[in-house]
Amino acid sequence: QVQLVESGGGLVQAGGSLRLSCTASGRTSTIYTGARGWFRQAPGKEREFVAAFHWSGVTTSYADSMKGRFTISRDNAKNTVYLQMNSLKPEDTAVYYCAARNSPSPSSDRYDYGYWGQGTQVTVSS
Repeated sequence: QVQLVESGGGLVQAGGSLRLSCTASGRTSTIYTGARGWFRQAPGKEREFVAAFHWSGVTTSYADSMKGRFTISRDNAKNTVYLQMNSLKPEDTAVYYCAARNSPSPSSDRYDYGYWGQGTQVTVSS
């Protein structure tokens, strides 16, 4: 079993920043060389891709609306993945989920990920 736990969400004003964390525990060897991703889901909307990277960290991928504002990174020693979010907008309000897959290749398709966290709420006020 692999557990993913997100933290770092909260309420922030438009233009502000937040850093989300996702820490893995349990049988982390299962996903050690797997890709990691972040997704988000706003009320009444589908879960959408935010960012992902290859297990090596060399290749990253971002949704167009997040490019230049969000940065995904990892700390292998801590089994933790981060999502730095800058210049936040009210439309970024959502529950943010981290995800992991066994394959090392990043994917923007949520169905490619077999491991999910519980999510953390991000609310951006105008």
